[in-house]
Amino acid sequence: MISRKTPSQALAIVAAIFVAAAPLSAQTPIASSIAATPDYQPLRVDRGAAALQQSLRKLATRASVMMIVAHPDDEDGGMLTYESRGQGARVALLTLNRGEGGQNIMSNDMEDQLALVRTQELLAAGRRYGVDQYFTRVADFGFSKTLEEALSVWGHERVLYDVVRAVRLNRPLVLTAVFVGGITDGHGQHQVSGEMAQEVFKAAGDPKVFPDQIKAGLLPWTPLKVYARVPSFSISPKGMYDYATGKWAPVRFYDYVAGKWTDAVPTTNVTIHEGAYDPAIGASYIQLGREGLGQQKSQNGGTGIPLPGAFDVPYHRYGSRVPTSDAEHSYFDGIDTSIAGIASLAPGQHPFLTAGLQQIAATVTQATHSFSPSQPAKLVPLLAAGLKQTQLLMQKVTASDLSADAKYNVLHELSVKEAQFNSAIVEALGVTLTAVVSPANPDHGRSPFAVDAQDSFTTAVPGQSFGVTAFLANASDVPVQIKNISLRSTGTGDWHITASSPPQGALQANQRLSADFKVSAPLDAEVTKACFHRKDVEQPYYDLDSVDCLNHPLPPYPLEAWLEFTVDGVSVRSAQAVQTVQHEVGRGGVYQPLLIAPVVSAAATATSGIIPLDGDKDQTASVNVRVRSNVKGSTPGDVRLDLPAGWKSSPQSVPFAAHKEGDEQTLTFTVTPQNLAAASYSITPIAEYQGHQYAQGYETVGYPGLRPYNYYQPGPYKLVGVDVKLAPGLKVGYVMGTGDEVPQALESMGVAVHLLQAADINDGNLAAYDVIVLGIRAYAARPELAASNGRLLDYVKQGGVLIVQYNTREYDHNYGPYPISLTGDPEKVVDENGPVQLLEPKNPLLSWPNKITSADFQGWVEERGHSFMHSWDSHYQALTETKDPGQDSQKGGLLYARYGKGAYVYIAYALYRQLPEGVPGAYRIFANLLSLPKAPAGAP
Repeated sequence: MISRKTPSQALAIVAAIFVAAAPLSAQTPIASSIAATPDYQPLRVDRGAAALQQSLRKLATRASVMMIVAHPDDEDGGMLTYESRGQGARVALLTLNRGEGGQNIMSNDMEDQLALVRTQELLAAGRRYGVDQYFTRVADFGFSKTLEEALSVWGHERVLYDVVRAVRLNRPLVLTAVFVGGITDGHGQHQVSGEMAQEVFKAAGDPKVFPDQIKAGLLPWTPLKVYARVPSFSISPKGMYDYATGKWAPVRFYDYVAGKWTDAVPTTNVTIHEGAYDPAIGASYIQLGREGLGQQKSQNGGTGIPLPGAFDVPYHRYGSRVPTSDAEHSYFDGIDTSIAGIASLAPGQHPFLTAGLQQIAATVTQATHSFSPSQPAKLVPLLAAGLKQTQLLMQKVTASDLSADAKYNVLHELSVKEAQFNSAIVEALGVTLTAVVSPANPDHGRSPFAVDAQDSFTTAVPGQSFGVTAFLANASDVPVQIKNISLRSTGTGDWHITASSPPQGALQANQRLSADFKVSAPLDAEVTKACFHRKDVEQPYYDLDSVDCLNHPLPPYPLEAWLEFTVDGVSVRSAQAVQTVQHEVGRGGVYQPLLIAPVVSAAATATSGIIPLDGDKDQTASVNVRVRSNVKGSTPGDVRLDLPAGWKSSPQSVPFAAHKEGDEQTLTFTVTPQNLAAASYSITPIAEYQGHQYAQGYETVGYPGLRPYNYYQPGPYKLVGVDVKLAPGLKVGYVMGTGDEVPQALESMGVAVHLLQAADINDGNLAAYDVIVLGIRAYAARPELAASNGRLLDYVKQGGVLIVQYNTREYDHNYGPYPISLTGDPEKVVDENGPVQLLEPKNPLLSWPNKITSADFQGWVEERGHSFMHSWDSHYQALTETKDPGQDSQKGGLLYARYGKGAYVYIAYALYRQLPEGVPGAYRIFANLLSLPKAPAGAP
């Protein structure tokens, strides 16, 4: 962050801080700064008269609120939408982590790849809510059952540091939370977010708390009120139920603001009417909020829109620094949220400030009363006057004798008003800026009815030259004067950008003009990637490229187009990240921000694999390398492996030849180790092209409909020597569920895996396979399994082996050969280091061909497992027992039953998380599962 030596120096950087802190653009009513939008077009609710009406609401108030939650999809979207779009408040959402420890029903992206997926999903949701967004650096390490566990993993001070920083950066009047910081929150990480919302209420305004932030340019900030949603739970004679631990607990709550326990249930101080209909958005707030929740498909697969009608949500007030009553009408009761209320940030009498604020307020009131949906441009003179008044007052504040703190805080509020006036003028005029990469070979023979942008490449590379066309249009009958149109890079390096006859003069009514640019990216151009990363999934927080990484959910896109025009004596700005376009069947034109990626990407197709230690000196391992070219033409090159000393690969290098951008090839190397031991070895694929070496690999994460982003692998391929044996000649069928990397892991063990499709399950010859494995949550993702469950049981009855990995409620319909039940809230065991007792050590699943011991459960990551069976028929044998501290013993993690000539196995242990991390015991256990069809005669 920009350094700060004295309070007065903060004023020189205040504008820069405010711009950096606001991810939203200035072309929508939810904007809080003037910045480039990453969107090709705003949502419909953020266009035209509807957008302008919302901007007028925001101009009329200084109300601001920040919600603090733990994970993406924890937020109260209806409340956020109500406050932002309905009440005009400036609203922020601070999410502690990015949900990387969750599941994924939409793609195979897990862990840090999933973090990027869920970040993009929450950004899409936030566009519906109308919020600025922030994250802290901590990572979701999986389900945690207690507050103490979550804080012991994350570190209290690490979390609080980032939360304090976000509050000081955003400076909200009110804090609110979904969770209260107690067991009614369930998940331990939920509890941390509730605690932090109350703690930061006291901490953010204390200059003695994290003084390095003050030295770096952030001044303390004291929110005036703090709330949390009233928890929904039932009380019985046993107390209240803790669904995380499955235990009953006394009815008591801790008030972190007051610092004391109470046995009183939190009362309702304010009710948010989320079901209220708003004509400006054409929906109720809960409806638009649930549309936002529905963007988070990796977790919910897409949600429905609620039916119209009342929907009220209660909130409890934990602290207030202003007089108020027990029954409130809004979060802001007792706070002067008028424009004139900005003067309260500068204690004392300051006539120039009071008069200037009153003048701005009068202009906003007049504009609001004059608003006509059919003639929005008639407001431009008033909005321009308000912008002038705001900018003039900012100059006076800067030159005044106000204290440094007062200047900082007043300028913060006025800079928001400046951005809101800017947005309102753009909306009233209907001025649009669209910047797209120019096609390399334009189709000049297109139909005259084809007026959309032509297809372009999607990824640029360092050193590449290309064109960009910026289209600007004015939908109103008010001419504007073009002052400047330009392209800007957001990264480092010397970008060469030249304009070819940029338009000048007036942009007339309903006129579209264009500006062409020639762009040359520097050879050292930064690739587009996240600014947070960690060495492995066991590290419960991210390392940051710089603390500024916390200012935005993701770094800005590399190239932006900026338009500046004048109207009624003021300069107005609009900006957009440069877009690419591809026309896809079914989706039509798909616009995405331009990304920068390496010329060539080379990486192993999996993060890790194993090589069995069976005493064979000629033992080898296959390493598959995926090579991707981003060159806009032919790309001949070679790939080799950087191996441990004494190791060899065959071949030593492999040529590759891509013919166009985006071409991929998978190359296979056979690696022969030397002095192999039970250890981990690093192997780095290196691609060579035109005298340069490329050892950085990436993959594009996400799914159709979600904005893509590139994930860069943090390190080399890990090959682990493992003492594992496997029955020979196995024929294995695998049914992918919601996404995992188990098949790739099994292939590294020498298993030929056949992925089964719906036709195979419904009509294929299942008897061709010795064993069939169902992937995680397969019954949720593959409806054909329920329809053909009888075929699967017949397969077992005739001698097959069916292995069912953990599933959710969709499986809880007695799909096994004998009765079996998960219940609606199946048990989890989250302590990955907890002891596991072997109840039937002679069972072949635990004894052949690998003798499983407690050592095989060491070195696990994130958790023991999900969805432990609650009850089962006596035909099943429970083979293991484990539990978390304070939890009842769980024997439903590995169940085995003979059925006819075959066997049916249910396993809740999270092998799917362990295999990609190269955990030896997970491979040994899975080898026994697969080998079951060939276990020695007479085995149980």
